[in-house]
Amino acid sequence: MKDIRRSRPRTGVMGLAGGAAMALLAGPVLGLAASPAAAAPQTGSGSAAHGQGHAPEVTVRRGGPARTVPFVVRGSGEAVVTLESQAPGVSWGTAGSESAVVSAYVDGRYATDIVIPADQPISRSFSLGRLDRGPHRLEFRFAADRSPQGARSARLGAVAVQVYGENTDMGLILRNAPVYYGRNLPGLGSAFQSATTDAPLYSYHEVLPAKTPGHRILQYTVIWTNEDGGTNSPALMARWGRTTDIEWAYDVEVDAEGTPVPGTGVYQAANHQTLVFAGAYEGNRPRLETCTSNNNLCDTVDDPMRFSPAPVQELPAGQPREHMMDVNPWLYPVMAQEMAREGKIESPSDPATPQLGDQRTYLYLAVAHTATPSTDAGSVGLSIGVRLKGDPTLYRSNHVDPTWSITREGTAATTVELPAGTTQSDIAQIVALRTPVAETGASLTVTAVTRAFFLQQDYLPSGSFADWTGSAVLTPDAPEATLWQAAG
Repeated sequence: MKDIRRSRPRTGVMGLAGGAAMALLAGPVLGLAASPAAAAPQTGSGSAAHGQGHAPEVTVRRGGPARTVPFVVRGSGEAVVTLESQAPGVSWGTAGSESAVVSAYVDGRYATDIVIPADQPISRSFSLGRLDRGPHRLEFRFAADRSPQGARSARLGAVAVQVYGENTDMGLILRNAPVYYGRNLPGLGSAFQSATTDAPLYSYHEVLPAKTPGHRILQYTVIWTNEDGGTNSPALMARWGRTTDIEWAYDVEVDAEGTPVPGTGVYQAANHQTLVFAGAYEGNRPRLETCTSNNNLCDTVDDPMRFSPAPVQELPAGQPREHMMDVNPWLYPVMAQEMAREGKIESPSDPATPQLGDQRTYLYLAVAHTATPSTDAGSVGLSIGVRLKGDPTLYRSNHVDPTWSITREGTAATTVELPAGTTQSDIAQIVALRTPVAETGASLTVTAVTRAFFLQQDYLPSGSFADWTGSAVLTPDAPEATLWQAAG
């Protein structure tokens, strides 16, 4: 069994003052690790005193009892549980065994559902809400009502709880983070459809500038496994470099003291509208529900599934949103498995057609560029071409469809479909192509290729082999420029 955990980006709050102090908490019943300077176990234990050891594997079974983890909070704040989840016999690519769902409770309060899409260990974090100083109990229950019938048990390992103080950067991020509820649209599955399709598996944050000096905007983004409606899958690969659905969910402005400014909480509603949040809060945390086939949100809640992914990771400046998949690579197999299970993959894959091929046949790229004038960025598109050694074909990211080109500035992800079996050693050139949707005469300046990789047999990303910086100007008279070329 292959461990699909990978390194994570730093957790932090860009542009906020102060450190993100945290406390690691321990429950010696399960041998959880603890730092003596930051945690208080319920009873003495050598492993806790020295900060050594991890929790043994916690298993919950269909029809079986819940498992409880006691722990003690030494200082009140926003709590996050980090754990490794896996479910034997489960695969997001197998109908009837797509996931196992475990519901987590804190002191009897329903905190989050954990949709487990694989039989391999995945490291994940979930917000537990504000906890006061003192003893607490974290309970895990196998959610038989919402787990597909093929799921029989789930394993949770390396369980650790961290508490971020109320006056810390991360405490601010967590206490304003949304709680998400699942989707129950007729025709797209049961009331528990978020356990089998378009599941909201991951969330991150950004800190953006506000017009008022000293204020900041906290933005929260969710990655769903796919979108059943909206942009079709081949166009997603061309324009965004993935078939997951990545959408900003909620923004709120905070003042210099971190207090939300009344009326500034907004969310992404149906048809990608930005609406003022008018629903219910849990403290400062808005409750939102996935309520469209393309995962836009509503501020009224009626779905039984609850999701509280902890947005502790921050999107680094200058990186595309897809970077968060790169540093959480377990999302790529889940992405690909949903496409295969839902019959969206062309067989055999053929790069000469616009249909979605096996996602292991694509080259995944991220390219930085600007338009001149900037206002024409939506009209003058960018596509990427690949030439292979001994092959005269120019394989294009947009499959020669101008509407599938990249029509946004900055660093953008895309993919190029190539013949099955193509590897890095087969690539002769990577080129930039000016691909106007509507001709305005605008130019494009490409300044970087920040990554280029294939998915391996297990759908996990391989290492990037291209890292180019420069200045390639594309005009109507010179619409192509080479960005990378094989040595020799």
